[in-house]
Amino acid sequence: MVSKKKTQKNLRLQPVLERFEGNPILGPDPSHQWESKAVFNPAAIYEGGKVHILYRALGDTDTSVIGYASSLDGFHINERLDKPVYVPREPFEGVSAVRHTNSELSDNYRSGGSFAGGCEDPRLTRIADRVYLTYVAYDGYSSPRIALSSIHIDDFLNKNWEWKRPVLISRPDIVDKNACILPEKIDGKYVIFHRIFPDILIDFVDDLDFDGKSRWLEGQFKIPIRELSSSWDSRKVAAGPPPMRTKDGWLFIYHAIDDKDEFRYKMGAMLLAIKDPPRVLARTTHPILEPLARYENEGLKSGVIYPCGAVILNDQLFVYYGGADMVVCVATAKMSEFMSQLSHDKETAPVSTPAHVPTKPAKPVVEKGKPIVHGFCVKCRAKREIKNPRHVILKNLCHAMEGICPWCGTKIIRFGRG
Repeated sequence: MVSKKKTQKNLRLQPVLERFEGNPILGPDPSHQWESKAVFNPAAIYEGGKVHILYRALGDTDTSVIGYASSLDGFHINERLDKPVYVPREPFEGVSAVRHTNSELSDNYRSGGSFAGGCEDPRLTRIADRVYLTYVAYDGYSSPRIALSSIHIDDFLNKNWEWKRPVLISRPDIVDKNACILPEKIDGKYVIFHRIFPDILIDFVDDLDFDGKSRWLEGQFKIPIRELSSSWDSRKVAAGPPPMRTKDGWLFIYHAIDDKDEFRYKMGAMLLAIKDPPRVLARTTHPILEPLARYENEGLKSGVIYPCGAVILNDQLFVYYGGADMVVCVATAKMSEFMSQLSHDKETAPVSTPAHVPTKPAKPVVEKGKPIVHGFCVKCRAKREIKNPRHVILKNLCHAMEGICPWCGTKIIRFGRG
């Protein structure tokens, strides 16, 4: 007979987020050409008694720019500027690409309806007297890369948008996204999280003075996917907002997808060691939020919840996210309960795995009795090994092998002969 105490332990609640009933808190504004189509993937930072929200916006030019809004209570928008606060300025952000005809641009790396590139998916971190902005820079045709800019805190609060000239910090010809900076130095070093498929990578750097020419993120450590087929984060994981310090560790919100549900983004949470952020102390075994609401499924990309910002206010966690690449939303949880529940999801083997960003695809390892199957990846524009290949029959009754590219995560289909 199972004891009541053991049954209650097995039924322990998982940490979850609750959607704000007033979602979405921001939507496209047809009166502004630059944000007439979509607003989504919001960064957030709490300063000067309000939550400052920088969000990705798409308008008539299909170029991603960044808009600004703020909230006093974290839920309701009290201010929204009528002009973008950050726009493309460099060729790597699509400044020259937007002059090309649509036929000359590639949609291999297009995200959120952005055909012409721009500044995508921002994150904000304040360190000392500067606010750092990390985002995805996309020129409309080559691999998306991580860009970095910053602004003095006084200019930020006074809406004097004197941003430092942006610089690329990730390697060329590699898709690297979802970067955020830890709000404190660890042993005198800045800590940067980013993602090269399929894992979250972590770098410790002496300074943030990248030259954009010869010094890049290396991927010194990684937080990997869960490789169990039953896991909800078994295909790819990526950093959400910058980690937030708590008494138990760094609270790290992330998003992920799995092989069984590859088009639905879900959110999870980790607890990282204060002095050793690559070490995972706890990790949710189930999503803390899934794309179930109407506004998370009706937009430019159905089934997407994409967290880029989070703040803690009065024992309440606010997570700001994009819904269906169309709107800005917020979900919350009581911090004390959330952290208590998260602390139960202990990692059996805390992760602190060295990793290095490859400059070319690794040579595939052949398992005994398993021949390697290759196909053409449209994103990499190269022949690649097909990861997890499986036989499928297409709608036209043709036979094919289907899997994913181990380099960028794109689905590859190799058609059968004959």
